[in-house]
Amino acid sequence: MASMLLNSMRSCSVSPSWGVQFGARSLCTTVQLQAQVQTKSKKTLARPGVKNIVLVEGVRTPFLVSGTTYANLMPHDLGRAALQGLLNRTGIPKDAVDYIVYGTVIQEVKTSNVAREAALGAGFSDKIPAHTVSMACISSNQAMTTAAGLIAAGQSDTIVAGGVEFLSDVPIRHSREMRKIMLSVNKTKTFGQRLGLIGKLRLSHFSPELPAVAEFSTGETMGHSADRLAAAFGVSRAEQDEFAARSHTLAKKAQDSGLLQDVISFKVPGRDIVSKDNGIRPSTMEQMAKLKPAFIKPHGTVTAANSSFLTDGASAVLIMSEEKALAMGFKPKAYLRDFVYVSQDPKDQLLLGPTYATPKVLERAGLSMNDIDVFEFHEAFAGQIMANMKAMESDWFAQTYMGRKSKVGAPPMEKFNLWGGSLSLGHPFGATGCRLVTTVAHRLQKEGGQYGLVAACAAGGQGHAMVIEAYPQ
Repeated sequence: MASMLLNSMRSCSVSPSWGVQFGARSLCTTVQLQAQVQTKSKKTLARPGVKNIVLVEGVRTPFLVSGTTYANLMPHDLGRAALQGLLNRTGIPKDAVDYIVYGTVIQEVKTSNVAREAALGAGFSDKIPAHTVSMACISSNQAMTTAAGLIAAGQSDTIVAGGVEFLSDVPIRHSREMRKIMLSVNKTKTFGQRLGLIGKLRLSHFSPELPAVAEFSTGETMGHSADRLAAAFGVSRAEQDEFAARSHTLAKKAQDSGLLQDVISFKVPGRDIVSKDNGIRPSTMEQMAKLKPAFIKPHGTVTAANSSFLTDGASAVLIMSEEKALAMGFKPKAYLRDFVYVSQDPKDQLLLGPTYATPKVLERAGLSMNDIDVFEFHEAFAGQIMANMKAMESDWFAQTYMGRKSKVGAPPMEKFNLWGGSLSLGHPFGATGCRLVTTVAHRLQKEGGQYGLVAACAAGGQGHAMVIEAYPQ
């Protein structure tokens, strides 16, 4: 993408110092935002004849670095813990839920429909249907919008959505040739036939197949793409480390201040009770500068310190029609309003989902960036966040790649991920979306804002954005 951007700059007579120009922008500087649509003047986004869909509650297990306290569990164990935490927090009767939908990415083969297994383990009625969705890092976003769709269609009134990821133990397969021989052996009828097939085994057949860490369509890892994207937008190593340090510092402050109220305590079988995320580790710029590039060596800028880490965790939210929630005596936290999904080139624009999704969802809602009080973006890599910021601040990018007349503008940092983000809190792929939405609801309550915006990128060049409106206090 670096060469593509530079060539386009030359043809459009744009100075090659474009990336450097935006690179000088301080993380703490208020951005002058430009409205692209007519502002709604902070009126409610409720529409006549359209059901109001509300977030009643959201919880999550502590997000832990993979290979730590959760190491001996299975994905449905974490999902069950999140679902039980939601039941305990809300007090909703287990048989009052109409449907359960869960997101996950790396599936455990023994529990392929982890939504169903987690729900049964949590004690939900076996009469409640449950299904699992997978959309990379926005899997639980998809779970929530699937729930919203079912409610809007009149199919359900009360749905539990969520997601889980368990990277401490991932399925590892035999090689394809080994699998073929093993399946054939199962079909043999005589000992001689079995010996003949076993005789075809070669040493190379014993090489295991690990879960893919690269994009299937491009063969490139997401970290590699983040490195190229940072280079294309002129995002320096120092900028990335500064943003990562900000994320960890804000997360530590939020954790110590008790702001992460979606986190539930979880007694791990055979281990201690866990009640805090364990990946929050504020570091100095000097400490971070010592780390070597993780993907493009030796000149890359993406390191372990400015990337999200492999994480185990689960989340769950209770989504209802407003009418049903009030009838059952609940006080909702927020309205789930407009949302969009986007998709781009998975090679050069893999991580630019927020840039493409944000203006679209704002236009659907009739809002501008100035109307948004709370921003929560998924932090896959610090370089990915900063590249999106620069793309959103560029008229040239909007005109050249998005077919727009002008930029949407980048979120002001004083409204952005103020309680930390995926870089510091952790990123269980299938669970992060619910964390983002619940955090927006809690921040709107805490800060007195009305509108929040969630945005996230995902593997495959996909992305999601949602507008959330605070419920009247």
